[in-house]
Amino acid sequence: MRWDAQALSPQRGPAPGDNSDSILSGAAPATDALLPLAGLVRSVSTPEFSGVTFHEVTAKSVLNKVASGSQMPFEWTVNPYRGCSHACVYCLARKSHTYLEFDAGHDFDSQVIVKINAAEVLRKELSKPSWGHHHVALGTNTDPYQRAEGRYQLMPGIIRALADSGTPFSILTKGTLLGRDVPLLKHASSQVSVDLGISLAMTDETLASAVEPGTPAPRARLKLIRRLREAGLPCGVMAMPILPWLTDSDDALESLFTALSGAGATGVTAGALYLKPGTREWFMQWLAAHHPGLVGKYRRLYGQGSYASKEYRTWLSGRINYFKARHGFSGSSGFSHRNATAGKETPASLPAASFPATGQSTLF
Repeated sequence: MRWDAQALSPQRGPAPGDNSDSILSGAAPATDALLPLAGLVRSVSTPEFSGVTFHEVTAKSVLNKVASGSQMPFEWTVNPYRGCSHACVYCLARKSHTYLEFDAGHDFDSQVIVKINAAEVLRKELSKPSWGHHHVALGTNTDPYQRAEGRYQLMPGIIRALADSGTPFSILTKGTLLGRDVPLLKHASSQVSVDLGISLAMTDETLASAVEPGTPAPRARLKLIRRLREAGLPCGVMAMPILPWLTDSDDALESLFTALSGAGATGVTAGALYLKPGTREWFMQWLAAHHPGLVGKYRRLYGQGSYASKEYRTWLSGRINYFKARHGFSGSSGFSHRNATAGKETPASLPAASFPATGQSTLF
């Protein structure tokens, strides 16, 4: 199933007297997770989001400092949601859900934590005299424009808080609901540096519906890239992950880079699938169900680690560089949240597929 996020009828919680939501406050969801969660207000399920439970919490802080020594190309993050209904089988953030006693598989896709006071708390944090107006990255853990945003509308307040405080920021998303906020982002870009990135690594609609079933279709994300560029906003693309034997053929890469060039992307960052613990188990389960003939190949390619073999990464890097040059992206910076971060580059030692960090729990 696909959803068009912009077609939703956004609402901030149920209207008075509205009984369409099933309110599970104080009751455990369909999981063995240990509740109550810190700051839990209520847990909500609704027919509009079938199969998803929202756990509404009040956060004490939403401005997160990345651990010192981290290899991430940013220092501060804001994540209004935890868990993600995009349900991407390769998502790097899956293991973070286990910190809440949820599982990294189905629970990550269906048990979504919503920091309902995110904008208000952020505005207070940014107003403190100690705040240094550092670049803030959004979309580092789970997508801020996942379907829940159509209901809770947290991002407009977050964007305003950042811009009004003079804080530069970047956003990475697969969610076409970002299009709702184009006028707001244009205004914000007149106040601070704003860097936008769309995550799109394949044009095969059938494969996309299988590997990232809750996301807008590739063609919808391409349309969003065009809209952002027509609005005069920058839009790099995070073409990750490239999936061995699924999206790494010359035909697949040619299709992807042709589409990105045609949409007006300002740059492309691309790299191979990264299978960290928590993600690896869920992805391999999906692979066994959908492409059983590839399971052995993936096990040999990745061994017991998270990275594809050095030989494969070198080969893929060469193919990516070829297609970048072919479609006018040579020398472009792509997207990695670093473009608005002066003087901090992605470590050359890391493959472009990911930016694993020490102290990762601080990102959430």
